[in-house]
Amino acid sequence: MELKGIDMQRINQQGGFTLVEIAIVLVIIGLLLGGALKGQEMIKNAEIRNVITDIRGLSTALYAYRDRYNAIPGDDGAAVTNSQSATGVANGDGDGIIDTSGSDVEDDQFFLQLRAANLLKGSGTTGPSHSLGGILSVDDSLYGLSGTVFCASAVDRADALIIDTKEDDGVISTGTVQGATTGSYATGAAITLCFEG
Repeated sequence: MELKGIDMQRINQQGGFTLVEIAIVLVIIGLLLGGALKGQEMIKNAEIRNVITDIRGLSTALYAYRDRYNAIPGDDGAAVTNSQSATGVANGDGDGIIDTSGSDVEDDQFFLQLRAANLLKGSGTTGPSHSLGGILSVDDSLYGLSGTVFCASAVDRADALIIDTKEDDGVISTGTVQGATTGSYATGAAITLCFEG
């Protein structure tokens, strides 16, 4: 069977992609992947900045409450009066320490009293959530930090290292930002990262 002239022209016209066309497609794919990865990095950096901002916001709310009522929220011995008997608010013992154990659980009252004073959004005794997926809490002298300590739970260790490096010394067990009394940020499950108030 002989190929006729028209069939030969079709075969000659059916070509693949040229090297230039392939190079252009690869450049476009590279730009899209690079943009997606850069976008993910920007989102993660924003989440980390938001955690730092949230912690600073709690510290600011604590100082505003202290300026207004001359007491630490949660520990305020006149909280019922100061909050005008807002639902669930109870007086603390006024000893200058936010107690977190026993019958005098002032860490729960901390958030309730700040909310009753309109210094923190939300409702109830639970701390607000943060952008990395955990909850913010308050404690006293945790991990060897002194005074009021603000903590962010469920922080991935790699993110915790970035936060500690931005705000402190980058070491898990020293400084004003700590994730534990020993160890490192290198391996392990998510941790609770705490900031000295």
